[in-house]
Amino acid sequence: MLKIRDAQLNDLDEITKIYNWAILNTTATFDNIPKTIDEQKLWFNDHGDKNPIIVAELDGHIVGWASLGKWSDRCAYSGTAEISLYLKDGFMGKGIGKKLMESIIKKGESADLHVLIARITEGNEKSIHIHESFGFEQIGIMREVGRKFGRLLDVFLMQKIY
Repeated sequence: MLKIRDAQLNDLDEITKIYNWAILNTTATFDNIPKTIDEQKLWFNDHGDKNPIIVAELDGHIVGWASLGKWSDRCAYSGTAEISLYLKDGFMGKGIGKKLMESIIKKGESADLHVLIARITEGNEKSIHIHESFGFEQIGIMREVGRKFGRLLDVFLMQKIY
C-alpha cells in the first residue's frame, strides 16, 4: 500500500539513491556529479515547515520523494518555493508522482506559500503535463541554459499561484 509521509533523516539513503540515479540517467536535474550522504544531510537540514520534504513509501520501501525548496535567500521571496519531484526507476506511470504532487502542493498551501516555481528541462513532456494538471502555468523558457550529456538544453519555467 502506498503511503505519503514527511521525510525523516533515516530516509536520506533512499532519497539520495533516487536522486543520484536521476543525475546519472536523466536531464531532470542539471547536477552532473552524484551527491554524497554528507551533502544530502546539509540539503535535508536546510528544509523545514515552510519547505518540506515528503516521501512515497510502498510496502516499506521509498519509491519517490518531493520537496519545496527556497527559491531565494532574499526575504522578499519568502512566499515562493521551488518544487522538486523524483521517482525511483521503474515506478513512473503508476500514479505515485500525482500523489506526491498533490501532497506537496497541499503542504505548500498549509505553509502559507504564495507561489510555487517549477523548472522543467525540454523533452520532459510528462512533467510539464502533470504540473499543468495541478494548475501550473508556463511563464517562460530559458534557452540553452544547461549543458548535460553533451547537449545545450532549454528549461521551461512554470508557476502555480495559490
